Amino acid sequence: YQRRVHGDERCIAFHDAQPQAPTHVLVVPKRPLPALSAAAPGDADLLGHLMMVAAQMGKDLGLDSGFRVIINNGPDGAQSVDHLHIHVMGGRQMHWPPG
Repeated sequence: YQRRVHGDERCIAFHDAQPQAPTHVLVVPKRPLPALSAAAPGDADLLGHLMMVAAQMGKDLGLDSGFRVIINNGPDGAQSVDHLHIHVMGGRQMHWPPG
């Protein structure tokens, strides 16, 4: 993986190969889950864990002034990989609306 920054029994996190911000990390579950829309009630614990890891990445990577957490879902949501992943982006001022 590209510059791995976290790993545990449920997920890994690594720097994105094509970063869209000075800091751009992906948090990816180890268990296959094609998209957020494919999640079931039984996935709630995993989804919560992924969000906690994303928050920890913000702290660990020094994004003290803020960061953005993104989950793309489906073609219109710009999901380009058929495996759920969370983008943690920071290190610059983010704009709204995002795109």
